[in-house]
Amino acid sequence: MKIHEYQAKELFKSFDIPVPKGNVAATISEAEAVAKNLNNVCVLKAQVHSGGRGKAGGVKLAKNAEEVKKFANDLIGMKLVTHQTGPEGRIVKKILVEEIKEVSKELYLAIVVDRAKASPVIIASASGGMEIEEISAKNPELIIKEHVCPLLGLQPFQARHICNRLQLTPEITKLAIPLITNLYKLFVQKDCSLAEINPLVITKDNLLIALDGKLNFDDNALCLHKDISELRDLDEEDPLEVEASKYGLNYIKLDGNVGCMVNGAGLAMATMDIIKLAGGSPANFLDVGGGASVSAIENAFRILLMDKNVKAILINIFGGILRCDNLAKGVVEATQKTNLNLPVIIRLEGTNVEEGVKILDKSNLRFSVASNMAQAAELVTQAIAN
Repeated sequence: MKIHEYQAKELFKSFDIPVPKGNVAATISEAEAVAKNLNNVCVLKAQVHSGGRGKAGGVKLAKNAEEVKKFANDLIGMKLVTHQTGPEGRIVKKILVEEIKEVSKELYLAIVVDRAKASPVIIASASGGMEIEEISAKNPELIIKEHVCPLLGLQPFQARHICNRLQLTPEITKLAIPLITNLYKLFVQKDCSLAEINPLVITKDNLLIALDGKLNFDDNALCLHKDISELRDLDEEDPLEVEASKYGLNYIKLDGNVGCMVNGAGLAMATMDIIKLAGGSPANFLDVGGGASVSAIENAFRILLMDKNVKAILINIFGGILRCDNLAKGVVEATQKTNLNLPVIIRLEGTNVEEGVKILDKSNLRFSVASNMAQAAELVTQAIAN
């Protein structure tokens, strides 16, 4: 789960990570009130779940009350299109109004999970304010990585080591060590999947400030953090993904035209690969899970049909906990409840596969049953071509 910058900064403050003075505003009058407390010299930042807001015109610097009003009017309600939102963009409903800091140096600081080493890793760079992917590609030597043992936690010497490699002055190091420590505490205590400050700035008056912030959270741990769950902004998520989450379905919308229903994330990835290999393009990632019920299958099928880009459906099930006969019952019931006019290709294997195939045959519905994955991918791409 992602949250907005202003929400991340509220969490930063609760963990004693310094941020600029300011507040969020949903109207022009609210923005003017916040700016007035900042002597009307401030930055106005569009609040959407996307990077690259500045390049897309979502960040404005105001020098007086007139500019505050104008920029607030420009930003609130605008459709912000960035490289991360795609062409559909995001509607800006809130802006963050903050004081402007005089910056002498921009740094990068983040914590993520290194799955290969099964531990958190702190990533830092003396070249902040840029996309970390760009820095890593062009100047990998500028990237500092410090792995943290999850049992021992972040040790003081590790924070000092990061500061030394960033070549920070003793005065700034005294501020950076507790900041790095507190960011790690936040990362662990709130079950984050990403905690990022870009840029982390050294100001002209030798302060260390989180000028921007991004926090992502492990969805599987949200049940432990009601306060974090309440920060979820459904307007920033794809409507079909929100609908799928209501039924415990793992759904991610893509830009293809083959609707995919699969049980198991690994099988789903393989299914998307083989569709591409056959010349098709997957419209989604949909994992119904190992123990999906008939009703869950119905809901999954309905969500697939809600995507207007879907021209054919491929159902690829390996029956284990999810029995093939239950899958077949769910598909038949869902089809009977909808005005389905799309080709459906089904590949079943595993527990009760014979019973599942019989249910599909007796339904007298227009299903094509494939004997293997390769044939299923070929049939679904042919169906779209025809």
